[in-house]
Amino acid sequence: MARKIRMGMIGGSLEAFIGAVHRRGAALDGEIELVCGAFSSDPAKSKATGEALYLSPDRVYGSFEEMILAEKALPEGERMDFVSIVTPNHVHFPAAKMALENGFHVVSDKPATLNSKEAYLLKDIIEESGLIYALTHNYAGYPMVKEARALIKAGAIGKIRKVIVEYPQGWLAQLVEATGQKQAAWRTDPARSGAAGGVGDIGTHAENLAEYITGLKITEICADLTIFVEGRQLDDDANMLLRFDNGAKGILHNSQICNGEENDLNIRVYGEFGGLKWKQMEPNTLILTNQENGSRIIRTGVGNLSKAAQAHTRQPAGHPEGYIETFANIYRNFTYALRARWGEEAQKNATGGLNGEGENTSGYDPEIHDFMGIEEGLRGMVFIDTVLKSNAAGAVWTKMEV
Repeated sequence: MARKIRMGMIGGSLEAFIGAVHRRGAALDGEIELVCGAFSSDPAKSKATGEALYLSPDRVYGSFEEMILAEKALPEGERMDFVSIVTPNHVHFPAAKMALENGFHVVSDKPATLNSKEAYLLKDIIEESGLIYALTHNYAGYPMVKEARALIKAGAIGKIRKVIVEYPQGWLAQLVEATGQKQAAWRTDPARSGAAGGVGDIGTHAENLAEYITGLKITEICADLTIFVEGRQLDDDANMLLRFDNGAKGILHNSQICNGEENDLNIRVYGEFGGLKWKQMEPNTLILTNQENGSRIIRTGVGNLSKAAQAHTRQPAGHPEGYIETFANIYRNFTYALRARWGEEAQKNATGGLNGEGENTSGYDPEIHDFMGIEEGLRGMVFIDTVLKSNAAGAVWTKMEV
């Protein structure tokens, strides 16, 4: 099947942020083409977005329900192969459910669902369908995050003792949702965002990054949530203590009222023999620390990196691997899995299947070319539940049971 993989999009109108990010990431390797979309619950906005993206008018729909049924009715050689869901949180589950039940694979923005009940239902639907479901926890797509994970797995810092992960932002330091700012409006609305605010929006990214890099699972949480901005409905600041399944202890802090902060997701992991430090705002750099030997700077595209880091490196050394590239890595890995399902050899990407060091990385390896799925999505929703339960009880230790 020598053709591009056909994508339909749910959400992502011209005024949205994340839809354009997904479109750029999906297109970066030349593996995927956008063929249809239901870009807004407002049919006029959906139509305008389709026109701006040069789609055929008969492939631009007024609702995701209409799109899924209409695409299913098309000949197999014309219909979309999968849907990309880039809506506010409350649409994630119904859109994914209908797509899967009608035979379409799914890539969904995080979180997987509005609540954990929906996440458990979605897990059953995915397993029953046998289709591929990818969740875009994009920060795991950075090469140096892959390198950190590989170093820990290889025992470079020994048994992990301490994990500190932070995600401070400042964009909600004022009541901007009252000004009509679209991104703030839905993220602070319980009906569209879910029961948590900052915890659901960015705290789940911190939780996912900590578990992905370390390979550990959070087992207990002691959480203290605050709404600092008067008139806001959901938490805008969170401070947590964590316990992990190997006995390690952790701290997780996420906030959207840290005035002046941009998007400073960062993590520090300390083991018996050393530590690792990584910052999303300086993504090409990973620091390996040791009490006796000091710090070693590890850079994307330089030296003998792990196969996973090399497979996700797109630029020569000294050229930043950016936010869009993390989404591109997820979409590329998803296409590898989909082509493997079809019995095809993975196509080479737009770089000729080469990383910055000239090594061929086009062969599909599910261990290396990974992406998050419903298991991680479910853990994210149970993480939110556990945090809310702990906070409601007065910041007491609460088991995270998935």
